[in-house]
Amino acid sequence: MLSHETIWDALDALAENNKLTPSGLARKAGLDPTAFNKSKRLGPDGRLRWPSTESIAKVLEATGASVDEFFSRL
Repeated sequence: MLSHETIWDALDALAENNKLTPSGLARKAGLDPTAFNKSKRLGPDGRLRWPSTESIAKVLEATGASVDEFFSRL
């Protein structure tokens, strides 16, 4: 099941497996270094903020991970 928590957990695991912080992972993917910070996972109004499919695609390309590898972390 795709949930907010499992998607972020998969990104965190991908960062860790590549010996990166979430900020380092974002930077490696060409994103703003704060894009994956835990403080950005909720909006100011408390609504859940999800990473975009474009951001996930950039992370997969930057790390060489496949979609299957990413989803196996869910």
